[in-house]
Amino acid sequence: MRTAFLLALLVSGPAFAQHAGAPIDAVDPMIGTAGEGHTFPGATAPFGMVQLSPDTDTGCEIRACYGHAAGYRYEDPTIQGFSHTHFSGAGHSDLGDVLVAPQAGTARLDPGDPARPGSGYRSRFDHASETARPGYYAVTLADGGIRAELTAGTRTGVHRYTFPAGTPAHLVVDLRSSLYNYPGKILWSGLHLRPDGTLIGFRETRGWAPGRKLYFAMRFSAPLTGHGFVDRDTAVTYKGFQGPGRGSEAVAEKLGKALEARLDFGPLAAPLEVKVALSGVDEAGAVANLEAEAGGFDAIRARTAAAWTQALGAVEIAAPAPMRRTVYTALYHALLAPSVWSDADGRYRGPDDQVHRADGFTFRSTFSLWDTFRAEHPLLTLVQPTQTSIDVVRSLVASRQFSPDGILPVWQFAGRETWTMIGYHAAPVIADAYLKGIRGFDADAALDAMVASADYAPYGGLGDYMARGYVPIDKEPEAASKTVEYAYDDWTIARMARAMGRDAIAARFEKRAANWRNSFDARSGWLRARLSSGAFRTPFDPTAINYGSDYTEGNAWQYSWFMPQDQAGLFRVLGGDAKAIAKLDAMFDYDNSKLDYGHAEDIAGLIGQYIHGNEPSHHVAYLYDYAGAPWRTQERLAQIVASQYKPTPDGLAGNDDLGQMSAWLVFTALGFYPVAPGSNEYVIGRPFVDRATLNLPDGKRFVVVADGLSATNRYIAAVTLNGTPLARSYLRDAEVRAGGELRFTMAAVPNTRWATARAARPFSMSAR
Repeated sequence: MRTAFLLALLVSGPAFAQHAGAPIDAVDPMIGTAGEGHTFPGATAPFGMVQLSPDTDTGCEIRACYGHAAGYRYEDPTIQGFSHTHFSGAGHSDLGDVLVAPQAGTARLDPGDPARPGSGYRSRFDHASETARPGYYAVTLADGGIRAELTAGTRTGVHRYTFPAGTPAHLVVDLRSSLYNYPGKILWSGLHLRPDGTLIGFRETRGWAPGRKLYFAMRFSAPLTGHGFVDRDTAVTYKGFQGPGRGSEAVAEKLGKALEARLDFGPLAAPLEVKVALSGVDEAGAVANLEAEAGGFDAIRARTAAAWTQALGAVEIAAPAPMRRTVYTALYHALLAPSVWSDADGRYRGPDDQVHRADGFTFRSTFSLWDTFRAEHPLLTLVQPTQTSIDVVRSLVASRQFSPDGILPVWQFAGRETWTMIGYHAAPVIADAYLKGIRGFDADAALDAMVASADYAPYGGLGDYMARGYVPIDKEPEAASKTVEYAYDDWTIARMARAMGRDAIAARFEKRAANWRNSFDARSGWLRARLSSGAFRTPFDPTAINYGSDYTEGNAWQYSWFMPQDQAGLFRVLGGDAKAIAKLDAMFDYDNSKLDYGHAEDIAGLIGQYIHGNEPSHHVAYLYDYAGAPWRTQERLAQIVASQYKPTPDGLAGNDDLGQMSAWLVFTALGFYPVAPGSNEYVIGRPFVDRATLNLPDGKRFVVVADGLSATNRYIAAVTLNGTPLARSYLRDAEVRAGGELRFTMAAVPNTRWATARAARPFSMSAR
């Protein structure tokens, strides 16, 4: 009953709500800031280098920081300050760079205790005083009576602070502060005040990405009346990267490991604007980035609002207000990463810690590829098909060129590799773009990079995988997951190679793409880890979730379905369509009452053993289509959307994971989903909006219409494509890009005859 009520709330409503407002007005950046969504509410431009946002607690112990991965947590009562870099929805964290804390009256140099108002520079706040929109955030800091406003350009963030009249105004710039902080994280930092009043600085950290360097330049709309630089660490022993000294160019400068700046402005008659630019290259780059984005707060806010209006306008949505807000916010979250990393002049710091120049493209970083290859990147090929998708591929290939290991990124940010998660999932991102006709990059260099990554024996058991056809668990953890994920990546390499006429590569990787079978126990019906001897490891429990074990952030229930390139082959191993359907039903209907997954941070959004809060489950509801029962997909999607998404701060069931959770909803709301990126097909689910239009290049428009959609009418009765009945449960990418109309007729009862024939089912390596 709860699921039915939530679905009714999302898909029904007054007619006037169906078309209300511009897309930018429908976005609510607060969605996902509570619970474990790990999104941030602050200001950023589409794919911006700067994410200027409030931090409510950066002082947590490293083991207790999970809930503060985005810096801001809706449940917290105080704001510590405003820093310039944040991840959107990550399950791990870093960043929180260059924290600025405004203060009225007396300046304090420590954040203080949240339970003791006035004990430091943090302040209490009320959500009623907050405003969050794409490119803009505002809040009143109650303890000092300061109204704080934030906006951001691509490489700049602008603060505007209105202080109480007649009260001295101060800023503290705290270079000690960081997300996921711990003793010794700050390796070195510097502050330099120029004669023209520009504050420049840098810091190097040894966080998630080791040896990360960041530079900033900061200018003020009012002159300083005083300042002070302090190093809170008296034992300076670091002998590594020193950073540039300004010498006679600086009014004041200080180098150290625990630096703060106190900046005094006296009583101000007008709001104080603080414009900050970042660079990963050097301080000169930060200054140049500052000058490259002209204007103050209002000018940059207006340009960023225009950029968001254009980006969000790639999809026009008509739906009841709750669903429209939820889907547009999901689209917004999907347009935050991969973020810009190169400077305005094209320079960037690469994975080799050297400075390079992006020629003819913008270098992107923040690649959470294990998450985002599934739906986030396929979505970008539709809503950002030219520059962003080209930038992504060129950035991945450039990263491989300058990687000390000579392979594509795994989980990269700020140009640095973290080696987080598994697979070589840059391969499907590149292949999917190429196979969809996106060009503007060196396809041969891209394919060579994909092959180099797939053949890099030291990585993740690949040597054994190539020799045995599977990863042995006694030599490599998470072996079952790695085997099937490698096999899928291999298939995408084969697909691209075949399309390019590089047939020898295609043949080799087509063979490797079948390696999923080597870890699948046909007798028990589960994907299982195998020992070097060839035996399956025992004991075996398909519900067990233990990090570092046979599976990656999951168990056999989720990973036994990860053969997106060959679902038909899997269903035959399971014993046919009826048995596959029964097993899918058993997954969704599983009774978890006797299981405890409290130790597994990323396991959230459970519907039986389906775990929507984590990516390995994201394609599973669509698999009924492959068994000739698309009405069962329609039922499960209704169940998932109603229980896992809400237009509220706690509206995400789990980490948004750099847009993947949101991209899933955008596709699903449109009525189709890329189960196997690289296949050039989308599997039809069911729509959740009344009407949607994809605005494609060259003025083409692909329109989705859902006639009769309501909470009651949750099933597809019929489908037409450009007026012709569509009897299959998939769309071709070329059909979408050509423009046209996909029309659903919705009904209260399932059509158990539609798209059931084998020829009507989506792509599989094995024959349909």
